[in-house]
Formats: sequence, C-alpha cells, structure tokens
Amino acid sequence: MRRGRKAAGRPLVIGALALAVVGGTLGLYWFQPWKLWQDETVDEAPPGAVTTSPPPAAAPSPTRDAGPRTVAGGELVSHEHATSGTAQLVRLTDGSHVVRLENLDTSNGPDVHVWLTDAPVKEGKAGWHLFDDGEYVDLGKLKGNKGSQNYAVPADVDPSRYTSVSVWCDRFNVSFGAAVLARA
Repeated sequence: MRRGRKAAGRPLVIGALALAVVGGTLGLYWFQPWKLWQDETVDEAPPGAVTTSPPPAAAPSPTRDAGPRTVAGGELVSHEHATSGTAQLVRLTDGSHVVRLENLDTSNGPDVHVWLTDAPVKEGKAGWHLFDDGEYVDLGKLKGNKGSQNYAVPADVDPSRYTSVSVWCDRFNVSFGAAVLARA
C-alpha cells in the first residue's frame, strides 16, 4: 500500500515542477532582471557636428544659422529608475529635427524606447504613467542606457506639438525618466 501512495503523488510533484520551470522561464523572459546589471554606453557625436572636409578658402564665412540649432531642451528627472542627463530638440540645417540625449545615465531594461510626448513632466511617482495618456511619437529603442545619442524625428511629425521627452519602458508601461522641452 505504501508503494501505491508514492506512485499516485509522483505525477503531482512532476506537474508542479514542470509548472515552476515554465513559470520561472516566462518570468525571466518578461522581466529580464540581468539587464539591471548590464550597462550599454553609446556616445554619438552631436548631429551635424561631423564635417567631411574643410571649406575652400574662397567660401564665404558661415552664418550663425548655418549649423544645427537647439530649439528646446531640459534636464531629465527620475521616475521608475534613477535617470539623469539632458534632452534636446535640435533643428538641423535641412529643417529636420533630432532628439538628442546627452550624458544619459539610467537603468537598462527590457523594451525601453525614447518618446516625444505632449504630456507634462511630473517628478517622482506622479510622473511614472502619464506619457501614454496623450499623444506621443516613438522615436525608437533606447540605443544605450548611458552616454549621448541621437533620435531622428520623422519628417511628418510637427515637433512644436510636443512638450517633453520620455525614456519609456513599453514592457511595463512606465517612464524611467523624462524632460520638459523648454523652448529656447
């Protein structure tokens, strides 16, 4: 009789272990906790800062508006994760725009993006979930959680309609940090 009880309980133990393994695997995939200890540094040059050759001697001197110009910017504030650095909206000489994150320092995470938004920036927990409530433009996945990087604003987007930038985690619908784009 003892043998029968032991055999009857075995499928439950095996089922529970299988469920624990599947649940643990899905949890690891979803949260990707190892990213909290992995830093990825990206240091891109400011847009339009690279020149291919010096100008000819006979060329007229450049005017003040000849290069890229910062039209708005602000300091990043922390939300879900400690975040620092600046966000700038830069108008290039061809009329296009780029969002530039400078000296960014935040946590790495799964599915983190850079958003141009019309949401207000609130400090602390009050600002964690605001950025998907209104209009936003996803400028792409965060290239690195540290450093300086550029994100092109699509040509069909009017950047004057947006007032902030968020480092947004799509997986958990939460802002890691954000900055008000104060007009220059």
